[in-house]
Amino acid sequence: MQNWRLWLLAAVTVAGIAAVFWIPPIPQDPSYHAFADQAALFGTPNFWNVFSNLPFVLVGAVGLVWLPRLPQTTPRLAYIVFCIGVVCVGFGSAYYHYSPTTQTLVWDRLPMTVAFMALFSMVVRDRVSEKLGAALLWPLIAAGVASVFYWDYTELHGQGDLRAYALIQFLPMLLIPLMLLLFTGKGLDARWLWGTLAFYLLAKVTEHFDKAIFDALGFMSGHSIKHALGAVAVLCTIIAVMRSRNGKP
Repeated sequence: MQNWRLWLLAAVTVAGIAAVFWIPPIPQDPSYHAFADQAALFGTPNFWNVFSNLPFVLVGAVGLVWLPRLPQTTPRLAYIVFCIGVVCVGFGSAYYHYSPTTQTLVWDRLPMTVAFMALFSMVVRDRVSEKLGAALLWPLIAAGVASVFYWDYTELHGQGDLRAYALIQFLPMLLIPLMLLLFTGKGLDARWLWGTLAFYLLAKVTEHFDKAIFDALGFMSGHSIKHALGAVAVLCTIIAVMRSRNGKP
């Protein structure tokens, strides 16, 4: 009973895995690539969906520039992997949106899983166990990368299956708020981590209403706004690290 919080996390994890693999395989919907804003500008197709990835590159680079300011208690390796992953998200997503296909989508999703898993490792380390969070970093990243390659392999063989990738993306977004609520943090600023989750949720909402937002604004689509909001979510994570207790403000 003293470890009920750990049992709850384990139960949610097992239930999430079981629920995802209980459903039939999920192939990539070809209509996913039909974004509302396909306007070319300066010779660049899908200009705003491409250009709106620049904030990921900038925010990830800022996170790396701030390395000397990292508090002593920060999971340095996970933080570096997170920032590099975010920079690669910017380039990978821009490459995909320049020519949106299922094949190019691999390079959008691959660095995204690396960033997700590094963030998850940092939160586990801060909220649950330092040793567990550190030990999970590379296995989590390997699982994230494997989920993308598995999906790509199944697509190439005509039986696309996104279930593993969906699990990698969404299960941490369920477990992180639970950890923030159930455990006392050792350093990371919880207020900014909640900001990360809030902006991530907003990004998913604008992605869903891509066309409706484009029709309403006439110059910017929901997907482009999603990229900007996602970069703000990343910035919230970096600030949460930089404002860790016992570290520099």
